[in-house]
Amino acid sequence: MSKKAVVLLSGGLDSATTLYVAKKQDFECCCLIFDYGQRHRREIESAKHIAQKAKCKWQVVKITFPWKGSALLDRRALLPQRRLGQIPREIPSTYVPARNTIFLSFALSYAETIGAQSIFIGANAVDFSGYPDCRPKYYSEFNRLSQLATKAGAGGRSIKIFTPLINKTKREIILLARRLKVPLHLTWSCYKGMNKPCGLCDSCLLRARGFAQAGIKDPLIQ
Repeated sequence: MSKKAVVLLSGGLDSATTLYVAKKQDFECCCLIFDYGQRHRREIESAKHIAQKAKCKWQVVKITFPWKGSALLDRRALLPQRRLGQIPREIPSTYVPARNTIFLSFALSYAETIGAQSIFIGANAVDFSGYPDCRPKYYSEFNRLSQLATKAGAGGRSIKIFTPLINKTKREIILLARRLKVPLHLTWSCYKGMNKPCGLCDSCLLRARGFAQAGIKDPLIQ
């Protein structure tokens, strides 16, 4: 009997690597890709291509945040632009209120419906932008909630959330991605949906620093 896992796939470096970690562990992966009104569709298309490359099932879930509340949801809001090494630890304007809680709730419902035992998410609490829903304690508490709030949990078949990258640096994630043959050229990290990364947003800076420390050239940078 195959092991099933729901993988939250955003199209970025971390989620793509997480998908390949789950595949390496012999999970039959079902990818959830969220179209939540983000500033661009580039990451959605990247996620689709990554799932297809990995030969995994995928589906796009469309939801809306009509109240906005984030620079990633409001195209009129300015994205923070910085220089490498200046990423602050306060929560930035790109934080989407309760996003991971909402995503994980969808993933939990999907996992219970299809009989999946596991949910994988590429959360990281080392080289990250300070989002509160990317920290280990949050996932520990959500695992407790998933056991209490589901029929599967009540029946002793808990659905566990795995965060294999939570304590890794971007350098370590990139090196792991290379070992797992993750198609890095298909990933997209930039908060802007242009033809090439802006190189100034937090996500671009963290990615650039990771590739530099790993001694690997980013395939998205010519």
